[in-house]
Formats: sequence, C-alpha cells, structure tokens
Amino acid sequence: MLYLKTKEEIAIMREGGRILARMLRAVAREVRAGGSTAALNEFAEHLINDVAVTPAFKGYRNFPAALCVSVNDEVVHGVPSQRVLEAGDVVSLDLGIRHREFYTDTSVTVGVEPLSAEARRLIEVTRKALEVGIHALEVGATTGDVGWAIEQFVGQHGFAVVRELVGHGVGREPHEEPMVPNTGKPGGGVQLEVGMTLAVEPMVVTGGAGVVEGARGVWKTKDGGLAAHFEHTVAITESGPEVLTMA
Repeated sequence: MLYLKTKEEIAIMREGGRILARMLRAVAREVRAGGSTAALNEFAEHLINDVAVTPAFKGYRNFPAALCVSVNDEVVHGVPSQRVLEAGDVVSLDLGIRHREFYTDTSVTVGVEPLSAEARRLIEVTRKALEVGIHALEVGATTGDVGWAIEQFVGQHGFAVVRELVGHGVGREPHEEPMVPNTGKPGGGVQLEVGMTLAVEPMVVTGGAGVVEGARGVWKTKDGGLAAHFEHTVAITESGPEVLTMA
C-alpha cells in the first residue's frame, strides 16, 4: 500500500534517519581484516540499544540480526556469522531502524584494504549510481526514470545492475509501495508524488547481472562476481528530493 507522508511525519523520519546514519558510519569504521561479521552486528545492536530505537530487520521475515553483512559475491541479506574478514573483501552493510513509529533504511559498501582496482572502482561507481538515482527523484518523474538513470550510468562504467532486487517505499512499514527498480524505461512505472519516502538502493555487480537466492535468503551473484550496495531513504518534496539518512 502506498503511504504519502505529511511534513510532520517526514520530520520524524528525518530525525530517525540522522540517528541511523550515525550508527552505520560508526559500524563501517569497524570493518577490518581479522574481525568477524558477527562482531559488526553485535556492535550495531549495542548502538541501537543505546539510543532506544528498534532494529528494523531483526525478526523481519525471520532474519536473525539487526545488521545485514554481505561479503564479496553476496549481494544483500548476508547473515552475520563467525566469518572473518580478509584483505581485499568487499563488505556491504545494510541497517534499518524504527524510530517513533517510522522506519528508515540505509546501506554502504566498504572495502578491507588493500583492495583490487576493480573492487575500488565497483564501490565508487555504485556510490555514484545512488547519487544519480536520487537526482532523478523529481515530482512528476517516474520510478522508470529513476531505474533508467541508474542502469545507464552503471552500464557506461562497465558494470551491471541486479534486476531481481529493487528499492522500495519505506516509512510506516519497512517495505511499502512503490517498488523502485534499478532498471526501467523513461516514463514507465509509478509517478512520483510529494510525500513519498523511498529507499533507493542500486546493487551493482562486476560480472553478469544474474543472481541466485541461497540458504537463509542470502542473494549471491550467479557467476561469483563482486557486488556492491548503497542505499538512502529519500523524501519527495516540493523543492526536490531530500535525503533523510544523512548524519
């Protein structure tokens, strides 16, 4: 169901988004060779408990943790474990919270140094693809316009977007309408309106675009290529898109 948010509700999401952004930035600083993905989740849960917000993902569709940690060929929904990070790993961190009845969602990809040139370029292109998608979030534009802009940008740099996994509305629920694909046709999809709050999240891979869903709902690249993932929660306003998940 599509929920348009009032200015007051967007203000609550902005407040929650800033809290969330500070948390994810702190977690990202903990990524290092020799650390486990479980330790990253434990740190995220500690931060969440300290500010008395609710983790969005823990228990959602039986996910066991607050933080998704996806490594190398894992695209999204990586489950924290005793896996130890190594030099060269590409690590995507996805975190969401519920603050005063509203959800926000954000993700970032970081590398464990030293990184290969390809991995470094993948991360940078994916980060910029998110900026391209956000720039396309104008009133009257469509989700097809957003997906087309992201896919065109990514393709120009020699990478591919994942088609099976998409962004989404967010706010009263962790996932709301409309879906926000990272591919599309100009003018296609759902028209953007003031009051929409959307999680825009390009997922970009080095090889083919094919992905498979593995054990425990973890999505991986079909050919073993690297994946990166960036995400912001964005409000559609009269004056343009406003990123709510900024510290």
